[in-house]
Amino acid sequence: MTLEKDFKRLVRARMAKTGESYTAARAQILDKPTEKPERVAPKPPDYEALSGITNRRLKERTGCAWEKWVPMLDHFGAADMRHREIAALVNRKFKINDWWSQAVTVGYERIKGRRAIGQRIDGHYEAGRSRTFGVPVATLFGAWANTRRRNRWLTGTDVTVRTAVEPKSLRLACADGTIVTVWFTSKGAEKSSVAVTHTRLEGKAEADRLRQFWSERLDALGETLSLRDNRRVKT
Repeated sequence: MTLEKDFKRLVRARMAKTGESYTAARAQILDKPTEKPERVAPKPPDYEALSGITNRRLKERTGCAWEKWVPMLDHFGAADMRHREIAALVNRKFKINDWWSQAVTVGYERIKGRRAIGQRIDGHYEAGRSRTFGVPVATLFGAWANTRRRNRWLTGTDVTVRTAVEPKSLRLACADGTIVTVWFTSKGAEKSSVAVTHTRLEGKAEADRLRQFWSERLDALGETLSLRDNRRVKT
């Protein structure tokens, strides 16, 4: 009833304004087109959440945030490329080092829905960690490549060095069939970083466990390197 009364008020108000009859005023109001609702712009994709890599860190390492990387890679047809082709494009076209070429590629594939965070394109999962230490890259590489030095801090897993490119990378084979790839980057005479990727994992739970494991082992590596520096100072 209330709606009907409100409608009649509108009709009478129009009659008073235009001099139209009740029937004419009513018809004009009924024929009046309804206002279209205001279009709300779609919310832009959250590239950071989808990729698992923050814009701050990505820009710091590659010079660009996701808002530039995604359209650039789209422009070069990366959406239809295989993983290796995208990584090669990032590495050669944009002069990004091997580890971050892989990171950009993986993040882009996650954004495009081709894999979940921590999942490789073949369906397996991976766990990654990186850390910067106040030692030359040769020292950091040796702490991984030399079995005696490695055993001081890397406990809880049985690994064998499969390939080594001094002082850039190592590939370690684990007794359970998984693979650990390690990249080393010099950041000056007394500073370097290491990036660890543990692959061929069977599920997200295993990836989460190993992510925590490598965080703890890198802590232990840092303590070992600190002890080494202390001994060097004393001598």
